Amino acid sequence: MNFRNIPPVVKNLLIINGLFFLATILLKNQGIDLADYLGLHFWQSDGFYPHQLITYIFMHSSNDFTHVLFNMFAVYMFGRVLEGVWGSKRFLMYYMITGIGAGLIQLLVAYFRLIPLYDILPPEAIEFAISNGYDLLNGGKGPGELVSNPNFVDAVVLINSVTVGASGAVFGILLAFGMLFPNTELMLLFPPIPIKAKWFVLGYGAIELYSGFANNPNDNVAHFAHLGGMLFGFIMIKLWQKDRGTFY
Repeated sequence: MNFRNIPPVVKNLLIINGLFFLATILLKNQGIDLADYLGLHFWQSDGFYPHQLITYIFMHSSNDFTHVLFNMFAVYMFGRVLEGVWGSKRFLMYYMITGIGAGLIQLLVAYFRLIPLYDILPPEAIEFAISNGYDLLNGGKGPGELVSNPNFVDAVVLINSVTVGASGAVFGILLAFGMLFPNTELMLLFPPIPIKAKWFVLGYGAIELYSGFANNPNDNVAHFAHLGGMLFGFIMIKLWQKDRGTFY
């Protein structure tokens, strides 16, 4: 990879994400979890701050190097093409809006999943999930009758889970590449076969949609955030196509 040939926004995104990842590891060794401050919390959580809708995009799990590696590889492979076509300002706008949109969709889905739990659980259980749920997720203990209740556990997870990663913006990038270059052939790694970009994007989107509704309790992937990035990307591209007289 020759950094001199990488367009400026993609280059700076690679650098910033790399620095955030290193900072997360170094501070974690000092007992500070950067995700507590910069990761995206649910809005009812005590840990939520509005700036997290932006900062979470640059955060990645310190326990999974492949998370940041694959995201940044996609930014490099596809983002530099889009930046070359759109220009730096429009590409940066697209990247940030799809990332923020992905976070909003993630919060909205969590809210709709919480609504039936609010109807089932007593108010004191909800209050406990909000005020003490984060400690429960990190190995703490709560009242036995609550912890053994699967509805309470679901509420704790939905309210107190932290979302990190650029994946929403990356899925927006993949969608844009598929829409702008639908017949470009991509080579899959597993299996190593060529596939047109449009089918790759549609297939990936279908997998994310299925995985999101499957709601696997052991799945730690924000599937609806990925779909949110694609949704906001689709809307932006369609709006830009209607306003061809505007340039960035």
